[in-house]
Amino acid sequence: MSTIQETERAIQAPPPNDVKALRDWIENYLEDELELTDEFADKIERAEREFAAGKRHPHSRPPTA
Repeated sequence: MSTIQETERAIQAPPPNDVKALRDWIENYLEDELELTDEFADKIERAEREFAAGKRHPHSRPPTA
């Protein structure tokens, strides 16, 4: 089994709150690794607000059950 597959399985095991915390950490890690323009950061924040409000972007994947 590959490391990626092992990681995917490990991520699916914890409770949703732990997965959200991991997602937040990964987002922060990647953000630190990239140089973001103010315009792009604004788009990310707007998308996060839309997702939080239950509005999906037309190009987003449908929620999984």
